[in-house]
Amino acid sequence: MKRIDKNQTWKMKILSAENDYIPAKVPGSVYNDLLEAGMMEDPYYRDNEDAALELMKKDFVYEGSFTFDNKEAEEADEVLLRFNGLDTIADIELNGSALGHADNMHRVWEYSVKEMLKPDMNSIRIVFHSPVKYIGEQYEKDPAILGTEDAMRGFPKIRKGHYMFGWDWGPRLPDAGIWKDVELLAVKKARFTGVYLRQDFNENLSSVSLSVEPSVCPAGYDEEIKLFGNKTLKARKNSSVYDCVEELHVLVTVTDPDGNKLYDRTDITTDIAKNDSGKTGARSLIIDAPRLWWPNGLGEQPLYTITVELADNEGNVCDDWSRRIGLRKMEMSTAKDEYGSEFAHVVNNVKFFAMGADYIPEDNILSRTSRERTYDLIRQCVAANFNCIRVWGGGLYPSDDFYDACDEMGLVVWEDFMFACANYRLTHDFEESILAELRDNIRRLRHHASLGLWCGNNEMEMFVLKGEWGAKNEIKSDYVKIYEYLFPRLLEEEDPDRFYWPASPSCGGGFDEPDSPDRGDVHYWDVWHGNKPFTEYRKFYFRYLSEFGFQSFPSIKTVESFTEPEDRNVFSYVMEKHQRNASANGKIMNYMEQTFLYPNDLDTLIYASQLLQAEAIKYGVEHFRRNRGRCMGTVYWQLNDCWPVASWSSIDYYGRWKALHYYARRFFAPFMVSCEEEGLLSQTMNTNAEPFDVKKSIRLSVANESLTERKGRVCWQLRKADGSILKEESEEVTVPALSSMWLEKKELKEAGLYDNYISYQLYENDEVISEGTVLFCAPKHFKFMDPGLSVRTEGDEIVVSSERYARSIEIRNENDDLILSDNFFDLNGGEKRIKILKGDPALLSVRSVYSIR
Repeated sequence: MKRIDKNQTWKMKILSAENDYIPAKVPGSVYNDLLEAGMMEDPYYRDNEDAALELMKKDFVYEGSFTFDNKEAEEADEVLLRFNGLDTIADIELNGSALGHADNMHRVWEYSVKEMLKPDMNSIRIVFHSPVKYIGEQYEKDPAILGTEDAMRGFPKIRKGHYMFGWDWGPRLPDAGIWKDVELLAVKKARFTGVYLRQDFNENLSSVSLSVEPSVCPAGYDEEIKLFGNKTLKARKNSSVYDCVEELHVLVTVTDPDGNKLYDRTDITTDIAKNDSGKTGARSLIIDAPRLWWPNGLGEQPLYTITVELADNEGNVCDDWSRRIGLRKMEMSTAKDEYGSEFAHVVNNVKFFAMGADYIPEDNILSRTSRERTYDLIRQCVAANFNCIRVWGGGLYPSDDFYDACDEMGLVVWEDFMFACANYRLTHDFEESILAELRDNIRRLRHHASLGLWCGNNEMEMFVLKGEWGAKNEIKSDYVKIYEYLFPRLLEEEDPDRFYWPASPSCGGGFDEPDSPDRGDVHYWDVWHGNKPFTEYRKFYFRYLSEFGFQSFPSIKTVESFTEPEDRNVFSYVMEKHQRNASANGKIMNYMEQTFLYPNDLDTLIYASQLLQAEAIKYGVEHFRRNRGRCMGTVYWQLNDCWPVASWSSIDYYGRWKALHYYARRFFAPFMVSCEEEGLLSQTMNTNAEPFDVKKSIRLSVANESLTERKGRVCWQLRKADGSILKEESEEVTVPALSSMWLEKKELKEAGLYDNYISYQLYENDEVISEGTVLFCAPKHFKFMDPGLSVRTEGDEIVVSSERYARSIEIRNENDDLILSDNFFDLNGGEKRIKILKGDPALLSVRSVYSIR
């Protein structure tokens, strides 16, 4: 199969308007084209979102023209016009004749068009109907089908990224347009519709058998044959479809990570013609001493290249398929244990503790995303020691660039199917649409080394069980049919070797305690939504925490990008328009009142909010890592933003790291020390409680999430507020691979509640690789002294000095766009050298918790 279109040009306009056409980009979108033509304002600025939403009540028309290679088309047995992504409700014409109707942005739309083509210029016309009007009309027809109140009514009725209609971190900007490539493809004899690769390792992983299972569609047929598989699909024509493929050969080339060819166009075909049993077969390819792919922090990510060709008896190549793959054994363990049932990733027979965050679409205007931007985001994950990332089910199936980056950098991907916080009615048309959607995306993504598991949906088992959003018995029945019958049955055909989990959170389906702390995965929101203190995390020992989070404001520079000076108050109209979680700005202030002195300006308030967020997630992650084995994953909500907003993200829309991302770099470190302290926070938050003997103690723990035993020295000090040492101890430790170990609890009755603190360090080879401090009271009541901070640059390093104890030191440049080897760290006096990873260290400033007053 070969792409033969040339000279594509596109234009667009509002369908009902008298205005002229404007140039359009494909791939692209309505919003992007209008912005580039100067016909709308930036929808992210102030409250421009409202006017942008109003625009989407209109219909839009795109017109394109193209030429093609006439010789290739004449020699082809079939010519296909493929739309890789149409957003969303669209009617398509080719050369003035109706071609088809699209209604799902998540799938591919493909048409056989050889007889419709003209030898010179060809035209495509696509009318995109208003998604706003569409969901409104559908809601009126069936108001019982509801979803989260943060999105627009009727959003579950359209197969479009749900977040586009608003979420509790996202705007209501339901864009439209041709969001992926349009291709004209010439087919000779047959083409691949998919290639499935299966890896079967021997017991000690010293050899792997690689099976190649292609699906082929002969020219002129609507359906396909799965070569070498156990099932075949019925063809459209009366003549046997097998007659079309019995003389085809499958040739495979395997190239190792160093460029050496292990197999060179090896013909794996044994018998493509149907045998008596209806089954076909092929030889497997054996790779001895495979170079295994590992998650980040556990090893390297070597990638092999596999090329599969479909050739006829004369050696003519009809189609080819080439991808990079990682050789690894990927599983999930749900084995029963003394606590219930574990939930753990297993790679190459090794259970590892998942550390990462939840990923949402990178933008509401999809044409602003790029391979470079996606790769940069994944690099930031690796910089923070992630080994895992969860793709949330209310957005989009990620691009190939996302998965390529995860393959290369070692992030195991939890992939939700795109269903979230809503109810769906299972009609025949809906079933056909969602199964086509899943099949397209499973086939596109299943070869990736990083793909760890498929998950049916986000939070719907939990909410359907509770009867949320009109989930009556009929909807409960449809839920089970979709996620516990249709989806696993499809995966048995398309990706049987991958783990499937019906929902997140879940204990495995059947509405069996989907939020149980003792089985499966959990979304825990009592800290934040439930207004519980950070210490609440320590009451639980979840098996795998796939969502938990805490909000903060983005950098003051990000706030300035969408506000005027008069807007810069957290309770202003514009600031609340960029805060989509109801009353959340007040919630941040409530937690701030419990923790810090009242900030004296917006910039300081933003700094304090980011420390709150970072401390909250640190409190949870360190607790769960201390209890490794019982808990085997902490994936916080959320990694990124799709527009400039106050949210749960650790990296804001413009790529600025919040305090949380620097904290994550430390609390996800493979070899790490943490401290479980007892003090006022764990006993009472009431300043005026009747006096009592406050328990003051510490218990240190060392976590080792690497494949080798680690030796080190743990030190701790009881210090005065100026940083001077009152007491200190140290201990040599040997921590087994993939474990955590507790040190002896230390009672500290002599410590002052408000003027003493604990510092602690983990040394390896006489170098501090992990450290921190803890207080026995809320920071607002600690008797901080002016730390006397100073900062200077020396080459590619920043040197920060303090005269006294300084907590959560932030280093900034004028544009607040530095990325450093560390930031928001503590100093007990002395100085610390920080590497500059990105940005210009001009006009530096530093501050600490002492500045919050």
